Order: sequence, then structure tokens, then C-alpha cells
Amino acid sequence: MTVSVATMLADAQWWSNTISYEIEGNTIWRFLLMLLVVVAAMVAGRIVQFAISGYAGRLARKKGESPVTLLLKAIVRPLYVAVFAGGVFCAKIPLYFDDEKGISMAISDGWTTIARVVAAIAVAYALYRLVDVIEYYLDRLAGKTETTLDDMLVPVVRKAMRITIAIIAVIFIIDNILEQDVQSILLGAGVGGVAIALAAKDTIANFFGSITIFADRPFQMGEIVKIGEHRGPVEEVGFRSTRIRTTEGHLVTIPNSLIVSTSVENIGRRPFIRRTSNLTITYDSGHAKTSRAVEIVKEVLAGVPEINTDPDRPSRVYFSDFNDWSLNIYMSYWVKPPDYWLYQEVNERVNFEIMKRFEAEQIEFAFPTQTLYVKKD
Repeated sequence: MTVSVATMLADAQWWSNTISYEIEGNTIWRFLLMLLVVVAAMVAGRIVQFAISGYAGRLARKKGESPVTLLLKAIVRPLYVAVFAGGVFCAKIPLYFDDEKGISMAISDGWTTIARVVAAIAVAYALYRLVDVIEYYLDRLAGKTETTLDDMLVPVVRKAMRITIAIIAVIFIIDNILEQDVQSILLGAGVGGVAIALAAKDTIANFFGSITIFADRPFQMGEIVKIGEHRGPVEEVGFRSTRIRTTEGHLVTIPNSLIVSTSVENIGRRPFIRRTSNLTITYDSGHAKTSRAVEIVKEVLAGVPEINTDPDRPSRVYFSDFNDWSLNIYMSYWVKPPDYWLYQEVNERVNFEIMKRFEAEQIEFAFPTQTLYVKKD
């Protein structure tokens, strides 16, 4: 029993000595209290984050997505960082700093600087997330315009705003909180900046190419274009490149600098789709059947409602040439609206109807043939 009491007293003495141990004039319990303040700040931040997230979720389910719910969702995480910054600042309160000791004051000032940096990060993070609210209004404005390229411009503006906020935040922290000379840093990086600029000249050219595309609007999202050898609908326009889905299903990425320096054929903006074809009949048809064939083709084209009847773009049918092995009938017409698969359907109907009418009139289509006369001695 005596040994147990002595052991307990020894343990109590050891704990008392440990708690009372001093580092730069501060006992261990002060550091434990500082750690407790930081942990309490983290817990408080999580509670605030959970409360605001829950309220925003209930509001969204009740009234739908709105600027208020977007605002609440945007500031949830920055608020956690801000509460943590406040906890870091308050954590040094239990500590004792001797004004006469340079080391103590350096630690105090450094601790305050860390808290200010975290607070600045919280503000920058809030502005970064608030770009989502601005994007919400930009999407609504873009939805009111007829052009679809504005819809693609919105995410580009969002990225540009976020990059700008990040750069300004870094410069503010370095210049105002860390009190470093930003100009000297930028001048010192001048040589490296020139090297980076030379290496990134293609990226810069693509960036200005994207600005040209958004300014000139040579095409809209979803329109079929032909750029070089690639043809298909436009899927995405970014800072660096434009993506086109070809008719074979392949995704082609074309640098914007190449687009602005070459011709762009916007197939999607054609008002009509034109078809030109040559029908060949045999020489045995003679004048009567050839004349009748031209009339049949004109009658067939006149009976298809999708074929344009605009006086500026009428259908054309002519007996045009005497070929080597056939009589040629030239046919041209315009299909409206300019839907590619409707165009193919119209072509099929025209072909079947001409074939049926020619068979009824016993007009034969020609195919390449040669007649050889062999002379026998």
C-alpha cells in the first residue's frame, strides 16, 4: 500500500513538472490551450458549414435553384476557412510574448502574419466561388440571345475571372501581408518571363485566336463547318482550341490560331442544299423519248414539296449533251430546309419516282458500252 501511494505521488509530481515546463516563458499547458483553440475553431467552422449547407439544400428543394442558394453554397467553404483563420489568430492569446525578447516578438508577428494570410485566402476563395453566381446570370443572358456561341463564352469568362482573382490574391498577399517587393520579384523573373513567352508563343496565338472567334462569330455551337480537311458540327470553343465532331464520329481538336488564319466554310448556315446530277439514257431513245424524259423529270421535281420553288433558285432540267455512249439530261434542284438527312430522303424519292416513270415510258438508262465491228476477209 505504501509503494502504491509513493508511485501515485511520483506520477503526480511528474505530470506537474511536465505541465509546468516552460518554453520561451510559456508553460506546456498554454500550448495545450492554444491547440484546443485551433481544434475548437475547426469544429466551429464545420458546424457553420453544415448549418449553411443544410439551409441552402432545404431552400433549393423548396423554391428551386436561385441566386440566394448559389450564394449560400458559394460561401460555405470560404466561411470555414475564415473561421479557421479567426481561430489561428485567437490561438496565440494564451501564449506569453516578452516584448524585450526579439525571438518572442518574431514568433508573435509570424503567428499574426499566418492568420492574416489564411484570412486573405478565405476572402479570395469566397470571391473565387462567387463567380458561380455571376455565371448564373450570364447563362440567363446568354439564353436570351439567338446565338449559341454566347453559351460557350460563359465558361471562358468564368475561367478568366477566376484566374484574375487568383493572381490578384497572390499579389496582395505577397505585397501587403508578407511585405515583399512585388516589383523586384517581377523584374527578377523578367528573363525567365521572356523565355516562357517564347516557349508559349503558340498558346498566346491560340488565345488571341479565340478572342477573334468570339468577336467575328464565324460559326455557332452545333453548326456544321469545314475547316481544312475536317468537316462536322462544332462541339466546343475554348481558349486554346476548337473541337469538331466529324461525320465519322471522330473528335478533332483544331488550334484557334489555325482557324483564324484559314478559310472556314460554314455549312450549317446554308439556306438550301443543292443537288446536281446527270441522267443518261440510251441513243435508241430518239427525239420523242428524250423530250418525254425531260418532261418527266420536271414533273417529278414539281411534285416534291421540299424542293425549293423560289424564282431565284428554280429547278433546272435540260437535255445537255451527246455523250460517247449516252444522251445526257442535266438535273439541278435545291432542298429546303437544309437538313442533310432530309436532303438524302428527298433524293431517294426523286430517284425512285424517275425510275418508275421511265420504266412506264420504256425509257432506258444508259451505261458505258462499246460496239466492236470485226471485219472478216
